[in-house]
Amino acid sequence: MRTTGMDDQADRDTPGGRPPNPLTRCTLEDLRRRTSAKWRAYDPDVLPLWVAEMDVPVAEPVAEAVQEALRRGDTGYPAGPDEYADALDGFARRRWDWEFPASRTALVPDVMLGVVEMLKLVTSPGDAVVVNAPVYTPFYQFVTHMDRRVVEAPLDAAGRLDPATLESAFTRATGGGRRAAYLLCSPHNPTGTVHTADELAQVAALAGAFGVRVVADEIHAPLVLPGARHVPYLSVPGGETGFSLMSASKAWNLAGLKAALAVAGSGAAEELAALPEEVSHGPSHVGIIAHAAALRHATGWLDSLLAGLADNRALLAELLARHLPEVRCIPGEGTFLAWLDCRGLGLGDDPAAAFLERGRVALNSGPAFGTGGAGHARLNLATSPEILREAVRRMASAV
Repeated sequence: MRTTGMDDQADRDTPGGRPPNPLTRCTLEDLRRRTSAKWRAYDPDVLPLWVAEMDVPVAEPVAEAVQEALRRGDTGYPAGPDEYADALDGFARRRWDWEFPASRTALVPDVMLGVVEMLKLVTSPGDAVVVNAPVYTPFYQFVTHMDRRVVEAPLDAAGRLDPATLESAFTRATGGGRRAAYLLCSPHNPTGTVHTADELAQVAALAGAFGVRVVADEIHAPLVLPGARHVPYLSVPGGETGFSLMSASKAWNLAGLKAALAVAGSGAAEELAALPEEVSHGPSHVGIIAHAAALRHATGWLDSLLAGLADNRALLAELLARHLPEVRCIPGEGTFLAWLDCRGLGLGDDPAAAFLERGRVALNSGPAFGTGGAGHARLNLATSPEILREAVRRMASAV
């Protein structure tokens, strides 16, 4: 059952009806007490702006939902996808004018494991999976681990999808009559590119012409900054045979509360129904409670976060112009990530190594993102303006 009427009430932390910027709520001392990967992978003197965790407190409606579950001992097995699907459907209707039935959904442990399961449905060992390099590094790791071949279709110089490059990759991927899939990252990680409806319609047309099945990782979908709009892949003409993987984990910083949803287009529903039942055992019941609460009741918190991220993106551009003018950064419209072209600094293929060693700032190394990653680094913007200023100051000192 959909719960209504609580979004504004749950989020009304300020007179204007929007909570304060979550990125300004945690001090460095607070963050250093955390025991997650972001804050334990490096020495205490390193500023970690690498893995996709945000430096924010948990949204109050989410904390309340989890605490209530613990109070009543509601910590058993998940009951099925309906609760999550209903919450995500309501969010998608409000944000993207898109809806889907719960009957075309399945619970999966997280987005990447869901991607693996969707690829298993539409490809076999030895088949190809097309990706748009530079791209999220686990795409390479998970695809090769499941005995599929990676075929790259690099983004163009502006960080956008290129139909000619994609057509060439589809041709190579389907050579010899083999099945193939296209693992679409939307919005794109690491560039922050938000694909347009026209671009996605071209993708669907090409995929249909070549018989390539599209699996869309849309984990960053709620993280589209003001002025841009996420277009769900399954909503575009020709997207009916695709699959989407979605989760509240990135937008509300809930990676430690495992849960995600696979959604099938109308032409892929029968295949999704064949997903092994044991896959649904992986998500956390408490995770589903947390994610549903975020999607239903913490949208004001999300809007405050998006405003803070837009401010941080502008601040980063200002700081780079002042301290590291040789670094190029095409402003992305989505995610909380910035893709830095550091080739002008003369730091070699892996500038993140120099920033860590000499500046004590941890970024993600560009070469791990595939073709186009050499000389680049990925920076996580989801931190306080003070930490961002100190990080860029340290990076400049490393040059």
